[in-house]
Amino acid sequence: MQPGSADEEELLVGRARAGDRRAFEQLIRRHADRLYAVVLRFVGDREAAEEVTQEAFLRAWRGIGRFQGRSRFFTWLYRIGINEAKRRAARESAERTISLDEEPILEAPDWSEAPDIRAQQNDLRRALESSIRALPVKYRAPVILRDVEGLTTEEAAEVMDLSQAAFKSRLHRARLLLRRALDEHFREAGE
Repeated sequence: MQPGSADEEELLVGRARAGDRRAFEQLIRRHADRLYAVVLRFVGDREAAEEVTQEAFLRAWRGIGRFQGRSRFFTWLYRIGINEAKRRAARESAERTISLDEEPILEAPDWSEAPDIRAQQNDLRRALESSIRALPVKYRAPVILRDVEGLTTEEAAEVMDLSQAAFKSRLHRARLLLRRALDEHFREAGE
């Protein structure tokens, strides 16, 4: 059995459900960075994202015995994280800034690119981040899960506890709202 394989994860889940804290910790280590990144995009603040992620881990530990394995473990964990992020967003009245610049750089930028093109791309990224932040949570979640995090439609629908049809409908609506917001942004910038 290869480390990190689905079979190994299934064994870890079984052990965690039986109360093995170390098995649960191994599961969390596998998914912690990705969950944190999703939560950060939701709440927009590193400290808040850490708190929400920790709360999600605590809820997952308390609920691992109820996990029935009908979905993948990470899908179940993301659902918990997204729900925690939604709870926090509902409690906070002020919107916070989400910056993709705070994410670790995975590869060096291409400095051969013309500065004006890079400036346009930076402007687009900032406008996109701002537009995503401005979406209501029910539309923000599909965009972050599907378009930013790259989950499949099936996985993202599971995380949000929606049918695939309902998820696709929300994602479509969110993309239309984003397109409208970006169109307005660039129309105003051109004036």
